[in-house]
Amino acid sequence: MDTNVKNASNTFYPPVVAVLGHVDHGKTTLLDAIRKTSVAVREHGGITQKIGASQVEVNHEGKSRKITFIDTPGHQAFSNMRGRGVAAADIGLLIISSVDGVMPQTLESINLLKESKAPFIVVLTKMDDPKKLPEKVKQQLTKEDVQLEEFGGDVPLIEVSAKTGDNILKLLDLIILVYDVKREANFYPFSENGKLMGIVIESSLDQRSGPKATVIIKNGRLKLKDEIYSKDVKGKVRNLIADKGNIKEATVGDAVEILGFEQVPPVGSIISNTSQPEELTYQDNSLKVMSPFETEDTHMLSVVLCADNQGSVEAIKGSISEKIKFVLEKTGDIEVSDILFAKSTGSIVLGFNVKIRPDVANLARTEKVLVKNYTIIYEMIDELSDFVQGKLDALKEEIYGIAKILASFPFEKTKVCGIKVSEGRIARGDKVRLIRNDDIVGESKVNSIRHGKEQVSKIETGEEGGIILSPFLDFTIGDVLISHS
Repeated sequence: MDTNVKNASNTFYPPVVAVLGHVDHGKTTLLDAIRKTSVAVREHGGITQKIGASQVEVNHEGKSRKITFIDTPGHQAFSNMRGRGVAAADIGLLIISSVDGVMPQTLESINLLKESKAPFIVVLTKMDDPKKLPEKVKQQLTKEDVQLEEFGGDVPLIEVSAKTGDNILKLLDLIILVYDVKREANFYPFSENGKLMGIVIESSLDQRSGPKATVIIKNGRLKLKDEIYSKDVKGKVRNLIADKGNIKEATVGDAVEILGFEQVPPVGSIISNTSQPEELTYQDNSLKVMSPFETEDTHMLSVVLCADNQGSVEAIKGSISEKIKFVLEKTGDIEVSDILFAKSTGSIVLGFNVKIRPDVANLARTEKVLVKNYTIIYEMIDELSDFVQGKLDALKEEIYGIAKILASFPFEKTKVCGIKVSEGRIARGDKVRLIRNDDIVGESKVNSIRHGKEQVSKIETGEEGGIILSPFLDFTIGDVLISHS
């Protein structure tokens, strides 16, 4: 089979590749090694460019081919942008250190790749390290339901060393092979002769040059002086900047920075050359044209669901409106990877009879990810049903502060909690959740607060004080209080 699939004009389109994985697993080092391997490195410069994407040129089966790497938007290429009906990236590289194995951001990346439904390649890095454990990593991937080719699945895996350069060329060949096979199956039915469609992967307002956006061209051709539209934002192409400098036009698979927008277009938005742009979406390995104001996704809410067992998962899903989309469902506690995945996909996190550690709750607060934990299934179902009916704001829980209980003092017929606030603040009237060894003990309210001998309305980060809870909760020293809306 000839995998060098061309379009009607005999042009090889460059695959657009997003690189995902845990921090420090070798993503940047790998891209540097790829840059050194590129036959066009002297012309194109380094992989890491200011536009956040770049192209390298390689020899594949005797022919010159290009590959476009998305350096910065990473996860958005497989989540937020997929929500608009088409991904910015054609292929994902899941980068995993053969020394460290699967880590929290690896799990997040796996979930994003599965959600995208786009093909991906597992790349085991640091194979020159004597502490490498590739077989252990493969078993970890199997547990996460990553179906590797060597075990009968459809996900290829390659072992590389960016330090020695081993298998870097084979990786580039594998990227093109996967892309060409999918194109032959009409998985990527795009054409430079079709209607213009690009996806914004970065955008900003430059004080000197004005609004600018980095765009991946997915269909059609974009030229200087073209009029362009993105929802309510319009413009005229004043300048096109690629990784190698100014260019006059860009086509399928190219990444370019566009100057000429009247306003900053939002990341993930679709650009076109008509005032009523149309989006191209995958549908049964073919293209469907639709208005940007239509959507096949009628869900009102995306949810990451973490439950105590599979039976609970099935019961919850079976009782929830079809307007709620479960982007991830799992058994087990709410972890860092769940918060990061929810952040990337614009979802909320719902827990049922599971634990959430204070550090995970704090991450959710920092990342502004809504997390709600339930112990009664009907409460969860009722609140979600109310949300769908437009009756509820209560899902918008906000974490105000976290405190540790350091002491206990008798007071009249109750006990005072001696606390120190580690994050945020604790205020009179706050709802609080009492946590012990990652378990939820109960919910209460802050009835009064003393700082020294004075009654105060709140205590801030780093401060100590005494609080009275009503109703009383049987707290012990070492417990954690989380104040929430």
